[in-house]
Amino acid sequence: MEKLLAVTVIGPDRTGLVRDVTKSISAAGGSIMQSRMTTLGREFAMVALVAANWHAIKKVEDALDELAASSELTISYKTTEERQGQSPAAPYNVDIVAMDQEGIVAGLASFFASREIEIADLNTRRYNAAHTGAAMFAVQIAISVPASSHLATLRDELHEYCEQQNLDAIIEPIQR
Repeated sequence: MEKLLAVTVIGPDRTGLVRDVTKSISAAGGSIMQSRMTTLGREFAMVALVAANWHAIKKVEDALDELAASSELTISYKTTEERQGQSPAAPYNVDIVAMDQEGIVAGLASFFASREIEIADLNTRRYNAAHTGAAMFAVQIAISVPASSHLATLRDELHEYCEQQNLDAIIEPIQR
């Protein structure tokens, strides 16, 4: 029976870091089922769902502890289980672009939470507009819209909210 570990890794970015982390997991008998990896400033960050059989899971934990001790990485992990019993929901992408301003992500998170809509994935980035150099902010969100939600109403409410906050938004179904 496979066991699951939710793993987080953060530390100074350098060439070979992904290799070192994934090699430690693999050599101990673990397999990365899902992951997100990125650089944040000068730091590298990774979150991963690692699977291993019941006797290899301890080896994976030991390998991660050893890697953390021998490097400048902060590594944490927690046992977890597969998600079960989710209500029927439709996956949608929401893309937001705006002039950079405080509270964009917090406001969007509150908007969706107040409607019982799960945020499955969220990515942001700040950049300068091509011609003007103005500070811009982009948000890409994957949401799970419950079957009980009325999509036309959600679209209207989202566009109204975005208009009030001076955000440009597009919401569309995720094609799987």
